[in-house]
Amino acid sequence: MKPGKIALAVVGALVALIAVGLIGGAGTLLWAYGTQRNADGFFTTPTTIMSTDSYGLASTEIDLGSRPGDWFPSGRLATVRLDVDPQGPASVFVGIGPDSEVDAYLAGVEYAQVSRIGPDSARITERSAAGDPPSTPPSEQTFWAVSTEGSGPQTLTWELEQGRWTVVIMNADASRGVTVAASAGARTELVVPISVFMLLGGLVLAGLAAVMLVIAVRQPAVTAGVAAATVGGFGHYPVRLEGRLDSELSRWQWLVKWILVIPHIGVLAFLWAAFAVLTIVAGVAILFTGRYPKSIFNFNVGVMRWTWRVGYYSYSALGTDQYPPFTLAETDYPASFDVAYPERLSRGLVLVKWWLLAIPHYLIIGLFTSGLVWWSTELNESGNAVLQIGGGVIGLLVLIAAVALMSTGRYPQGLFDLVMGLNRWVYRVLAYAALMRDEYPPFRLDTGGSEPGAAPQFPPSGPPEGGDVATEPDVSRV
Repeated sequence: MKPGKIALAVVGALVALIAVGLIGGAGTLLWAYGTQRNADGFFTTPTTIMSTDSYGLASTEIDLGSRPGDWFPSGRLATVRLDVDPQGPASVFVGIGPDSEVDAYLAGVEYAQVSRIGPDSARITERSAAGDPPSTPPSEQTFWAVSTEGSGPQTLTWELEQGRWTVVIMNADASRGVTVAASAGARTELVVPISVFMLLGGLVLAGLAAVMLVIAVRQPAVTAGVAAATVGGFGHYPVRLEGRLDSELSRWQWLVKWILVIPHIGVLAFLWAAFAVLTIVAGVAILFTGRYPKSIFNFNVGVMRWTWRVGYYSYSALGTDQYPPFTLAETDYPASFDVAYPERLSRGLVLVKWWLLAIPHYLIIGLFTSGLVWWSTELNESGNAVLQIGGGVIGLLVLIAAVALMSTGRYPQGLFDLVMGLNRWVYRVLAYAALMRDEYPPFRLDTGGSEPGAAPQFPPSGPPEGGDVATEPDVSRV
């Protein structure tokens, strides 16, 4: 890919991420609107106990715009509700007033400030400096936009207005010591319009991203001879993953490879976003035409190839110290990956193979990649480990190989063959889930650096441990 097309692919991936965020946000809002409101249509916080030894509780400033003619008309944005239940015999006062008036009323008064109402409100309450009692009870003030008081549970409902406001909770007689159970809620008619706007915007951006990515990965047609020369080496399954173990590996470089691969990880993050979007586009194409668009196929294989090279260099194998190239194309790098292009694909399987049919493999490769806990500390009060360190079988085996490499200067050949077999299984499933092939991945651990049943893509790096060089590839491994 030329630099311009790579840049277009990166921009397309960014647009795709924004589109996914908008569509996901719209779905979340609509889900919450339909399931998380109470019978009165309010979204409410959990009820929490708030207590202070001072003369009252006051919220931080609620800024809703200080000038007339701001971006929303008064009362149209939302309706808020406060439910306050005094935890004692004293009557409680709840009021909402302009922050300037409230500041003047509470000037010199000792009170506590709450930044939000929620399960951890007590942790974020800040006591003000010591002061005097209020000069008069709060109910005698005339600046409250809305207020209520009483000895039992109180509910205050208010349509938002322009301005800067403060919520105040005090004892009705302005005495010291306030303890209440409180929750806050909001109701608005703008959730559905905002969700629809976000959904439409996300769909438009998704379409734009798809166009950009398709243009970025479009490639000129190649002749049959050239195509035949670039595809081959496949063994029992039409996905080829191979690696040549370097004969001389650094004992210590593996300690810093996590730093060295950071540039690759940054690029791959965007490429995998493009991969996800283009796989959806390819799935739609397969559903209607039975064909995987060749340009998208080549791009997605390139992303997987790039990922395998970085993994082979780093902690999926540690098989080489040669730094991986920044390219989607096949090179003479010691790690190689390819998928045979299918001329036709099942239209029906595209709907089920990536999730339903692949579930057994997902369970297995989950253990290969991230399903083990190697070590954990003591349990907390909830019964969960305070600290866990772990990973999958591949990570554990590569760690053992790294320790062996550091101690002896050699990567055990048998361990390398096993690591390659596990990675081969993972990438076969990934290609199947990405809709690239209809052949179901085998439940088979094909170990070794080369694909069983195919001519090796790399010459052997040296004789295996304790033996001579084999004259023919071993195709009997299962």
